[in-house]
Amino acid sequence: MALVPNWSAGAAVVDDPTVDAATKATFQRLADAVFTDRTDALVNGAGKKRATSGFTGDVKMSTSQNREESSALTELRGRKTRLAKLGEKYSAGSTRVTLEATRVTGRTAKADVVESTTLTYAKVKGTEPKTTGFQAHHELTFKADRQGNWQLTDVQDTDNGYIAVNQVAKQPAAVKASPAPADDSPPEAARSATTWPASANAKNMTAKGYDYKAMVAYATKYWSNYNKDYPDFNGAGAGGDCTNFVSQSLKAGGWKHVPGDGTDFHKWFGNSEIQSDSFVGVNEFSWFALSSKRVTSLANVYQLDIGDVLQMDFNKDGEKDHSMIVTYRSPQGVPYVTYHSTNTYNRSVQSLVASYPNAAFYAYRT
Repeated sequence: MALVPNWSAGAAVVDDPTVDAATKATFQRLADAVFTDRTDALVNGAGKKRATSGFTGDVKMSTSQNREESSALTELRGRKTRLAKLGEKYSAGSTRVTLEATRVTGRTAKADVVESTTLTYAKVKGTEPKTTGFQAHHELTFKADRQGNWQLTDVQDTDNGYIAVNQVAKQPAAVKASPAPADDSPPEAARSATTWPASANAKNMTAKGYDYKAMVAYATKYWSNYNKDYPDFNGAGAGGDCTNFVSQSLKAGGWKHVPGDGTDFHKWFGNSEIQSDSFVGVNEFSWFALSSKRVTSLANVYQLDIGDVLQMDFNKDGEKDHSMIVTYRSPQGVPYVTYHSTNTYNRSVQSLVASYPNAAFYAYRT
C-alpha cells in the first residue's frame, strides 16, 4: 500500500511542491514495485497481479509509463519462455530497492535508486549455484500536477555497459576502441557459436600454471564490494568497469604485468595509480590476450570453464562492448559468469544467449 504525502487531496498548490519524507518513501516503494514486477515476469510469467497496481492517487505511474512497463513485462515473459527451452528456470525472486538521492526542480523530481535482485535457480543439482543476483542503478522521473499529485513518467538505467537479466532497456552504444599502432594491426577474435550442447573442449587446469580457483575467489569477493586498491571506472564518461574487474581477477590468479606504453595493446598492467588500455578496455583486452597467446578462442560459448573470459558485441558493429569472467561450470556443461557494470554474480550463459539472441559472442580459454 502506498504511503500518502502530507497534502490535502485535491487542494490547489500555488508554489512548487516539496518532497517530504513520506513522499520519498512512496517514491522508493513505487520503484521497488516496478522492479519487483519485472523480476516476477521472469519467475512467474503472466497471471500474477502487478505490484504497481496498488499505487493510485497522490503517487502513481503515468499512463504512458504504464504502457512502457507493460511492454517490458511482455518482453521478459518471452525471455522466460526462451530460457525454459534451454533448460533454465527460476523458482523464486527477490527485489529490494533503496533510495540514494532525490533532486527536485520545480514540479519534476529525479530519484536515484539502487536495485538489488536475487533469483533462485530451479532444479539445482549437486554443486550448481543456487542463486544469481545483481545490483543495478536507476534514475526515476516524477512529475507533479497543480494539485501536488506525483506521477512516475520515466525509468532510466544508469549503469555503464551491460544490462541486468530483468531489464529491457535499449542496448548501450559501443565504446570505440583506441586506435592501434599503424604498423601493427590488432588480432581479430573469432566469434563463438551459441548452440547447445557444445562439443567437449576440456580445460587443463594446470598446464599454464594459473590458479583458476583464485580467479573465481577474487571475482566472488569483489563482484559488488569493489576492491579499493583499484580505481572504479563506472560513472559518466568512464566507460564501465567490466574489463577492469576481469583483469583484476586474472591478475589474482597469476597473470603477470607486461609493463610499457599503456596505449600499446601488447602491454598489460594495472594498479591503484595507472592502468594500460588493455587492462581496462574491452577491445584492447582482446587484442592483448590474443597477441600474447595468453588466451585462445573457443568455438562455442558452452565450452567455457572457470577463469575463462566471455565478451559480447551487442549490436554486431565490430566493437566489443562487455567482458565477463566464468566463475562456475555446471556438470551439465553450462558456464556461469560474474561481472561489473551491472554488478552481477553467477549468471548463466544460457540467460545471456536467451536475452541477447542477436549479439555476437567471443569466448576465450585462459
